[in-house]
Amino acid sequence: MNLLHIDASILGRNSVSRQLSAAIVERLRAVHPELQVRYADLAAEPIGHLSAAHLAAAQGSTPQSQAALHADLERGRQALEDFLAADIIVIGAPMYNFSIASQLKAWIDRITVVGRTFRYTPQGPEGLAGGKRVFVASSRGGLYGPESPAASLDHQESYLRGIFGFLGITELTFIRAEGVNIGPGERQAAIAAATAQAAQLAV
Repeated sequence: MNLLHIDASILGRNSVSRQLSAAIVERLRAVHPELQVRYADLAAEPIGHLSAAHLAAAQGSTPQSQAALHADLERGRQALEDFLAADIIVIGAPMYNFSIASQLKAWIDRITVVGRTFRYTPQGPEGLAGGKRVFVASSRGGLYGPESPAASLDHQESYLRGIFGFLGITELTFIRAEGVNIGPGERQAAIAAATAQAAQLAV
């Protein structure tokens, strides 16, 4: 089986989502020693955000003189192929300003491709990436769970559920460390609880 491990946090070693995504991958490797893991650090090596030039290229009119654009298009093509080849995707997804990191959004834009990961039909859109399993290592500075007064501001996990569901992926698991910026005690407790949950994943 193939596992695609994605990290998006800009915090490096201080990142909670990176710590949790690594714990999830460690657990999955323990359960499935034969896993082939491919890793992408979207903060260290970001994929360019979509632009008019990308859309022109998709329509077959890429300017031959733009070497940087060609390199970025190849990076996006590889991201799509890696996603399609993966049986399991593990994503380190911190909440930034109530949503996901822009680096992660750029990656999602490259894998959400009509005819490859979804299509439109007379009955409505149809996801073409079903059969995969996605694990999200979610970190949030505050409290945004269903019972929280700030629940309506969660455009992080709700977006990820929506976009992967749109692509046909129904097996989506969140390992969440919430309230990590409230105080040192809360941070330590949240990380410990989420790490313990990752270590007990049944796959």
